[in-house]
Amino acid sequence: MPTLPWTVPNPPPPHGTAFVMASRFEVRTLKDVPRFFLRSLAAWKQVRSAPGAYGASLIAQPARRVFYTLSAWQDRDALYAYARAEPHRGIMTSLRPTMRTSTFTFWEVGTTGLPITWDDARRRLAEQARRTDAVGDA
Repeated sequence: MPTLPWTVPNPPPPHGTAFVMASRFEVRTLKDVPRFFLRSLAAWKQVRSAPGAYGASLIAQPARRVFYTLSAWQDRDALYAYARAEPHRGIMTSLRPTMRTSTFTFWEVGTTGLPITWDDARRRLAEQARRTDAVGDA
């Protein structure tokens, strides 16, 4: 399945900062993939009109049961407002039982550094997963 390309709902200011979030979700079974994907599209539609959203992209790897999201926001508050709003809030709640694992990572970048590359996002997600595993093993 192709990547949903970086989409810019609100152009960022030329000399500002953006709050970035990358996530990796793995669903438990292949039968959970269509439901997760369809719900992802509803969240994608929401982010395209979300206040403070500077950009977003999605990668779906259905055969691996894995989904990645990448988004940039005006600030942490804009991201959290989006996450608390419907339909995203309801989507998160309804999909929780289907999740095998999820990883989130956050950082700030100058708006001139947008869009974020998927290589950078995946590297940061892998680092976050290693840190989380190390804490769980302690």
